[in-house]
Amino acid sequence: MLVSTGLDLTRLVKPPRSLFVNFPMGNPFGPPGSADYQRRILTVALELTSTMNTPGDITELRDAWPADFQDKVEASLLMG
Repeated sequence: MLVSTGLDLTRLVKPPRSLFVNFPMGNPFGPPGSADYQRRILTVALELTSTMNTPGDITELRDAWPADFQDKVEASLLMG
């Protein structure tokens, strides 16, 4: 199971099973310090391993990046 933040790359590579999360690169399990949320994404990914049967399947998690972290992401992009 791949937890991916790059849908186009995941489609090209075609791993056996993937969970796509539309989060900033490097944060496939969510914001830093959000252990409960990260655990939830991990649980979803592990549960999908028993229900995804077609090689190359990609499931998209419909969660949005938390708004309270958006300012931090934008600030880090300006500094980088």
